[in-house]
Amino acid sequence: MDSRAAGANQVAAAAKAGISERTARRIEREDSGKGRKSRQWRTRNDPFAAVWDEVAEQLALEPLLQALTLLEWLQERYPGDYPDHLLRTLQRRVKAWRALHGPDKEVMFPQTHSPGQRALSDFTKLKDTVITVGGVTLVHLLYHFRLAFSGWCHARVVLGGESFTALAEGLTDSLKHLGGVPAEHRTDSLSAAYRNLDPVAQEDVTKRYQALCRHYGIDASRNNPGRGHENGSVESPHGHLKRRIRQRLALRGSSDFDTVEAYQAFIHSATAGINRRNAERIRTEREYLAQLPFQVGVNYTEAIVRVTSSSTFTLRRVLYSVPARLINERLRIHLYDDRLIVHLGATELMTLKRLRPAADGARVRNIDYRHVVGWLVRKPRALASLAFRDELLPDTNWRAIYQQLRQDLTLDEACKRLVGGLKLAADQDRSGPIGVWWLTALEAGTSPTLIELQDRFRTSTGSLPENQVVVQHTLASYDGLIREASHG
Repeated sequence: MDSRAAGANQVAAAAKAGISERTARRIEREDSGKGRKSRQWRTRNDPFAAVWDEVAEQLALEPLLQALTLLEWLQERYPGDYPDHLLRTLQRRVKAWRALHGPDKEVMFPQTHSPGQRALSDFTKLKDTVITVGGVTLVHLLYHFRLAFSGWCHARVVLGGESFTALAEGLTDSLKHLGGVPAEHRTDSLSAAYRNLDPVAQEDVTKRYQALCRHYGIDASRNNPGRGHENGSVESPHGHLKRRIRQRLALRGSSDFDTVEAYQAFIHSATAGINRRNAERIRTEREYLAQLPFQVGVNYTEAIVRVTSSSTFTLRRVLYSVPARLINERLRIHLYDDRLIVHLGATELMTLKRLRPAADGARVRNIDYRHVVGWLVRKPRALASLAFRDELLPDTNWRAIYQQLRQDLTLDEACKRLVGGLKLAADQDRSGPIGVWWLTALEAGTSPTLIELQDRFRTSTGSLPENQVVVQHTLASYDGLIREASHG
């Protein structure tokens, strides 16, 4: 029509618009008022006219009834009168009834966000994308933190579920990277903060979350249960973040990472890209943030365990080993999402990798052979029937070595030789190289003795000075020592 108004003929105008001449003529007729006029009457009989009062009565009783349900109800009452092809007609009638007589629909109220006022966080899952670490699928969630005003965001890999520890670590880590504290932290009804279990558990978890928020001077709030859109300032950005991650994975050409830390660094790079685009608003909002407290809030779960006579303790259905000197001691454990920090009293002893119970109920153990090898050398035969033998051996090479030694040697000799190799590996901290070389030798048809292993891998640390002479005492001197001890 613009072309026609500019003086083009109908053929040229239709070609320019990409339509046929016939269509162009029809459009011109309708535009000039000579085409079809609007009508307010039906062109065909209403197939539901005879029963619409019955349908409307059912809708008045239960407005949420679907058209399909009503059509099936009519088919049962009037067999053969209302075939399936009338479903679309009934759907239009029901939709029109709801618009005229149905209940009010939920109203969404647009919000204005002030700088420094509200932060939101939630857990989300990277669906339809498989992340692997060293070729093994990484089962994980993402903790997503975001400022409502500026859109500053931070994401963290969560290896467990939506626990208090995951929420607390995610919140404290986000505030650390942000460099300030907003006035309010809003979540949905996270079980990590608002647990819907028995009253005791609910009170305990809520107290810990409230204490964490008090430490940072944040007001804790949540949306109504089942109303995720009330947390919309983070729910909608979930999709933006995950699309950005998928795009960056496509550019990277692989979703496999060497370590979880490398994957976390990749996630940081994705959120950094979002923050760069919002840099101006972020600078504005940072001026309104409160200062971080001097110390980090309590972002772990504490547990007390006792070390058993096997130099192990059980926590959350997982067995962990510790050095044998801690047998019978009570240890205080700070439980994080990915690690355990072990304390004896106020002294931090070590950090252990956190494992989680297997879904199939199989036992899960985190055993470090170095913790018990000192005593295993004295009792090498105990290796044969050790309940956690496979977990104690450093890797698959050592497990294959044990199986090969059991075929080639007697049980006692196999245990003694393998335990001696473990002691050498612990002393030299070279379990990997020793295991590779030893298994290669066994597969080649040779069976190195323990002395051969020691000669090959033991370093010369602790050797004597060149001029020092070792003098062997006489046996008579030992006899005198024994006599002195007996008289004393």
